[in-house]
Amino acid sequence: MSLDYYTRLEQGRRNLQPSDQVLDAIARALRLAEVERRYLHNLVRSAAAASEPAEPRLAPLDAATRLMLDDLGIPAIVVDVRGDVHAANPLGRALLPGLEPGASHARWVFLDPAARELLVDWEMHARVTVGVLREAAGRYPRDGRLHTLIGELSVASPEFRTWWAEHEVDTRCRGPKRFRHPVVGELTLHVEALQLQDGERWIYAYSAEPGSPSAEALCLLGVWAATEDAALKRRPAQPTAAP
Repeated sequence: MSLDYYTRLEQGRRNLQPSDQVLDAIARALRLAEVERRYLHNLVRSAAAASEPAEPRLAPLDAATRLMLDDLGIPAIVVDVRGDVHAANPLGRALLPGLEPGASHARWVFLDPAARELLVDWEMHARVTVGVLREAAGRYPRDGRLHTLIGELSVASPEFRTWWAEHEVDTRCRGPKRFRHPVVGELTLHVEALQLQDGERWIYAYSAEPGSPSAEALCLLGVWAATEDAALKRRPAQPTAAP
């Protein structure tokens, strides 16, 4: 591959369609990690495929997935490629206050002060969030909602603006995470990400080491969540205002 060809490729010339072998060779030469190699492929393919959908096409979650979520017995939420929350079981909502269905995980991390208090290693969470959004932007470069989210966070958060400019790509959403919960105190939980069949949504499940203080705290959180839910159901409905 000539230097001129590489220069034109780096400039994003639309008339170039490098093969997977060429892209893999570039990735090896640049010593890219696997997630960075996939990002390179996504960038090139998305630039060439104007007929591809501009954003993910997601059907509503099916009843079986929702039933599984509620029966897990540990905190769990369903999040899409943008970080939009599609579902959460009661323990998931109790562990992650503010991440209700319809909320944005990225907005929650960067714009909700409670998230900074809850997430002990907030900067690590926030940097991974930026990297995940960067990977999503490579797959869906014409996604208007994603561009709006990135623009909003760039204006509202100096940290997001700085880290977005670093062009880091990440998908490390699993592993041990530490929490400082306002009700049950400190927990260390293992987060596992399970991809749904549509390929665009993941179940994030949070488990504790059996017999550990975190497992005890998680049980206590479950009792508290059930008590709060029962109290909410007993609460009388607010009267509707007259038109």
